[in-house]
Amino acid sequence: MSYETLTVEHEGPLAIVTIRREAALNALSSRVIAELTEAAGDLELSEDVRVVCVTGAGAKAFVAGADIAEMKVLGPAQAQAFSEMGGNLGHTIESSHKPWVAAVNGFALGGGCELALACDFIYAADHARFGQPEVKLGVIPGFGGTQRLARRVGVAKAKELCFTGDMVNAAEAKAIGLIDAVFPAAELLGKVKELAARIAANGPLAVAACKRLIHQGQSMPLDASLTMEQQAFGLLFASHDQQEGMSAFLEKRAAKFIGR
Repeated sequence: MSYETLTVEHEGPLAIVTIRREAALNALSSRVIAELTEAAGDLELSEDVRVVCVTGAGAKAFVAGADIAEMKVLGPAQAQAFSEMGGNLGHTIESSHKPWVAAVNGFALGGGCELALACDFIYAADHARFGQPEVKLGVIPGFGGTQRLARRVGVAKAKELCFTGDMVNAAEAKAIGLIDAVFPAAELLGKVKELAARIAANGPLAVAACKRLIHQGQSMPLDASLTMEQQAFGLLFASHDQQEGMSAFLEKRAAKFIGR
């Protein structure tokens, strides 16, 4: 598929989605959001892709925010629809069977921070900056920031970041649990590829089940989530991958998983 605002490259089991609006610091316009959502749907159907990375073009920004020029003229109903578009993108990423990694190569502000928060992992360059500065514009995060940020960093720190609109650097973001790892900019994509290779070596059905159980279990009572885990555990024993994985272990060889 070809897109107007992004590119999708494949390196083995890793798909790299790059937002390409460098002149606008990769801001999330409605076009970008629609194309990211479409790309996510296409990648979900690909049997060759096991991990997805999303990043921004250039060295300045991952995504510096939603497109303010586009938002300024919106009325309330249009603004809600725009928020719902961003929310649908976040849900598509979060509910994907495949792990998503945000490779944050610069500013990740507003919608950019929210895009990263929807991913399973956030790896950042050491010059990256994070924040939810929407209150400085008289609005609030609209793509999941008030909810996912609190789940990542805790309620008190989320309130601080959302109420003040302050930015934090990569080191502080790592310290508060907002991101998972910090690397020199030149090493960022290489580290993402290393992570992708480790994940892709495992059974894709099992990885998908882990992701689903962890996400869904957060909003369930413990007894119910444990029952869900037990059922998923049993169901995987009907798969080719379970037979292959255990046979490979006993035969002391590398497993060849096919996702079935």
